[in-house]
Amino acid sequence: MALPDDINTLTASALPLLDVAGIAVFAISGALAAARAGQTIVTFTFFAAITGIGGGTLRDLLIGAPVFWMHDPVWISTCLIMAWAVWFTPRNLWPERAVDWFDAVGLAAYSVYGSAKALAYGIPPLPSAVMGIVTACMGGIARDTLAGVPSILIRPEIYVTAAAVSAGSFVALTALGLPLMLAAIIAGVLGFTLRALAILKGLALPTYRG
Repeated sequence: MALPDDINTLTASALPLLDVAGIAVFAISGALAAARAGQTIVTFTFFAAITGIGGGTLRDLLIGAPVFWMHDPVWISTCLIMAWAVWFTPRNLWPERAVDWFDAVGLAAYSVYGSAKALAYGIPPLPSAVMGIVTACMGGIARDTLAGVPSILIRPEIYVTAAAVSAGSFVALTALGLPLMLAAIIAGVLGFTLRALAILKGLALPTYRG
């Protein structure tokens, strides 16, 4: 099944809004992780940046694209602004699981955008879906590693699976000829809903029993 001819137009116009949204909410989740650990403003900004741009940086390197934040200050500026916003907001105003909820929004948005950008660079559908997962997950993995908490990657709670649902459904729906923005919305909602269920209900994959 052929991919739509206007995937490049979409990734150059409407879908960058998902990129901004994904970076902003991931940056907030990174800064909140620093807040939870009682860190300094320097750590806040570093956590916000690595969480916000980490996945997209790896994606661009793998698909042969210019690393997005090296050519436009808006991306790193977004991370810095989010870090400072969290720094100046009293901790008691943030919900207990604020990191998880901001991360869930970023996960859904970035899964779709990462897949769309890979498709725009001529990457085949399956690797493009994998690039969506990489884009969505690597920043959060780096954040957890730096914060010294168990990475979501090795916890049974559904996380990577939600990214895979968003990325895979976006690639599949576009291949079937669905309008691209509609495909993006559906895919994002599916991934976010699955991650939300994991947060609210402790939804998890079965673990190895031997």
